Amino acid sequence: MAQTVKVSPRFRRLCTQFGRILGGESEIEEGPVCFVTRMTNLRETILGRRTRSPLVRMQMFSFESLDRSGRALCLGETAVHQNQVNRLISNLRRHGIKVTAVHNHWLNENPRLMYMHWEAVMNPVVFAKRTKQSIAFLG
Repeated sequence: MAQTVKVSPRFRRLCTQFGRILGGESEIEEGPVCFVTRMTNLRETILGRRTRSPLVRMQMFSFESLDRSGRALCLGETAVHQNQVNRLISNLRRHGIKVTAVHNHWLNENPRLMYMHWEAVMNPVVFAKRTKQSIAFLG
């Protein structure tokens, strides 16, 4: 739980800033890992049924293994409509972030969704700003 994890004040401040930049809720997990979640406005149906499930709508971001130089392992994930995949890949790559996976989770969803994952080792604030710029077009 976030309340029981012992972390430095520096890590705690950085996690709060990371979440604020990305516009989501931040919490600190054991590790420590700064974990941020944010809901999208995706309007989807799966098997003909409307879904508002966090499994579909949640974006997730994290950083961990923060070193003395301020660099950390930074990760991101979101669902996007199929026609947004190439633009997001280009945006992330332009910002020096590696796209590591593009795949589906569901069958018979409408419109078609793809899930994207990305990673970088960099300052978490820089990663958050670059990610925010990269995903801004998603709305």
